[in-house]
Amino acid sequence: MSSGQLRKHEKFRSRFLRNQRDLIVYTPPGYADQPARHFPVLYLHDGQNLFDGATSFIPGQDWHVGQTADYCIQSGSVAPLIIVGMYNTKARVREYTPTPVPKLGGGRADRYAKFLIEEVKPFVDREYRTLSGAQHTGIGGSSLGGLVSLYVGLKHSPIFGKIAALSPSVWWNQHVIHRFARTSIVEPRPRIWLDIGTREGPRIVQEVEKFRDVLLEKGWKLGHGLHYERVEGAEHNEAAWAQRVGPFLQFLYPAREAAV
Repeated sequence: MSSGQLRKHEKFRSRFLRNQRDLIVYTPPGYADQPARHFPVLYLHDGQNLFDGATSFIPGQDWHVGQTADYCIQSGSVAPLIIVGMYNTKARVREYTPTPVPKLGGGRADRYAKFLIEEVKPFVDREYRTLSGAQHTGIGGSSLGGLVSLYVGLKHSPIFGKIAALSPSVWWNQHVIHRFARTSIVEPRPRIWLDIGTREGPRIVQEVEKFRDVLLEKGWKLGHGLHYERVEGAEHNEAAWAQRVGPFLQFLYPAREAAV
């Protein structure tokens, strides 16, 4: 079976964020051979860390998303899907946080959501053969990318039916995401992958587990709409997150929900 293909769209401009960034799009094995078939989509933040060690934040350390997706699709555990990596910018902290914090800044996640929903998603739906409904559309990332995935995914659940939050920065602004999730009406309820590594700090583990408990109070069920994992020995870096790509793809995009 063939491998997936990567295509880069350079300098994609946003009128909401008033900046530009590259997008990198993975199409699955067999995409070109099945011109009538449409595919689910996963939007991932920090795009330069996903596919290529040469562009990654730590040189040589990337998530190996392409190789892992190829392997999972070819082995029949994950449905063929399109993966869109959106590069971050110098404004990463601002764009990935829902509220501003003294000294750290932040608070442009709502604008970033508009960029994603009103600019990136329509472009991808136009350029590629996508299944555009919420049940086929996911959002994901790690650290602040995990935080913004939870915030945007819960706030816009009619658009995003799947969320991958790896080591999310739930501590931001005195746990504002806990309060947001507790008070929001989230309908329909997205499927959520939530994880944390034990070597990211005991307090961080506790904070993520408290967020898991907020979701359980809101009606999510472990093993069904919610997967929580405390990853023994895992640190807060690309190498650790690369290990979780296969498992979260299998949970969010199982092969039984294959494309049409």
